[in-house]
Amino acid sequence: MTTPVWVPRKRRGAEFFLTVLAVFIGIAAYASVGLGVEGTIPADTYKLGGALIVVAIATHLVVRRVAPYADPVLLPLVIALNGLGLAMIYRIDLGYQQVNPDWKALANGQLMWTGFGIVAFALVLIVVRDHRRLQTLTYTFGFAAIVLLILPLLPGIGRNIRGARIWIGLGPFSFQPGEAAKICLAIFFAGYLVVKRDALALAGRRVAGIDLPRGRDLGPILAGWLLSMGILIFQRDLGSSLLFFGLFVVLLYIATERPGWLVVGGVLFAAGAYLSYLAFGHVQVRVNAWLDPFSDPDRNYQVINGLFGLAHGGILGQGLGQGSPNLTPFGFSDFIAASLGEELGLTGLMAVLLIYGLIVERGLRIALTCRDAFGKLLAAGLALSIAIQVFVVVGGVTRLIPLTGLTTPFLAQGGSSIVMNWAIIGLLLRISDQTRRPAPEISAFESDEPTQVVKLS
Repeated sequence: MTTPVWVPRKRRGAEFFLTVLAVFIGIAAYASVGLGVEGTIPADTYKLGGALIVVAIATHLVVRRVAPYADPVLLPLVIALNGLGLAMIYRIDLGYQQVNPDWKALANGQLMWTGFGIVAFALVLIVVRDHRRLQTLTYTFGFAAIVLLILPLLPGIGRNIRGARIWIGLGPFSFQPGEAAKICLAIFFAGYLVVKRDALALAGRRVAGIDLPRGRDLGPILAGWLLSMGILIFQRDLGSSLLFFGLFVVLLYIATERPGWLVVGGVLFAAGAYLSYLAFGHVQVRVNAWLDPFSDPDRNYQVINGLFGLAHGGILGQGLGQGSPNLTPFGFSDFIAASLGEELGLTGLMAVLLIYGLIVERGLRIALTCRDAFGKLLAAGLALSIAIQVFVVVGGVTRLIPLTGLTTPFLAQGGSSIVMNWAIIGLLLRISDQTRRPAPEISAFESDEPTQVVKLS
């Protein structure tokens, strides 16, 4: 009698086919921009196409070599977003260059940072051969996150750009440490909650059918709340404050399965938001721009132009190269969602959001199938960090919530964002590979029964 051994398929062939399709989307978008703006395919299309092909092949080969059982869909989705982002930034470059011939193109820098992101992606997969080892460095990553968040406040290297002190200057380059802190905090939260979840899951007083946590267990969430408030007060960074606190509250709920933590987190968030509105002028400006942007057209010019751009795009959009996304300030970074909505319409913007939804879904699928608690929480945290960030950015652009100033992952111009988000995908693929990898074979002295290998689709 043979004992069947279920072995999952590697699906690298499917990944390669989807990657080719993703590269084609990026190249086609770039060519369409040239046709729309100048009436001809850009002469350097072959350069961008060659660069995207090299990037796609390199990442595919790295995954095939060091993570053969990893999820086959994540990488093509990210490459498609990255290619669309490059095409839209190039389109806005052309718009600015028509007005100012001396405008320095941003798409070239974005392509360079994409290369650095690929390097970070490969290093994560090569160096982190087992994600469970990261749990032994839980407090090290927590300390690193605090240091990264403090760096922009230090004199000499900290930079105040557009009212937010979230950047550090390193020679001719600037870097946003909060993007790296996001990964460190996700690792710290996952490692901490794995150890403390039994105590945090204990129920306290029952109110309206919900078991609230015990008073003695409120320390961690209060610490997270104070951290987010500190970021808001000292760095004037509303987006990162919301992202970090929201990530911790959701992971706390996932780890303990207690809805009471969501109630406590919601109350703390509401209290912090109200106090921030009363105390800080920049928060009042954001809220007023959300409630009635036309009350001060000069100050809210960016929000108003973004709304006009979305309205101009309509259902099907004006077509790549046919709109005027360069009229919206920072349409290549903070408001790239509005730029895409103008030229691709509601249909194209929904397609982009669907890609983000698939990325988050694959990340949560990895968390559900992961066999260890730390990997479950880490994968969920990384996936939810992308989900929260996209919700905050797109919600701010469309006036669903107040504008916060975060970047749209993989689309918006920004070196630190693109590099760190590629590193997140590397971690998700590492956890996925560890999860889907077949169990070690049973040695002869442990079982005398022959085995039959059955591939699992």
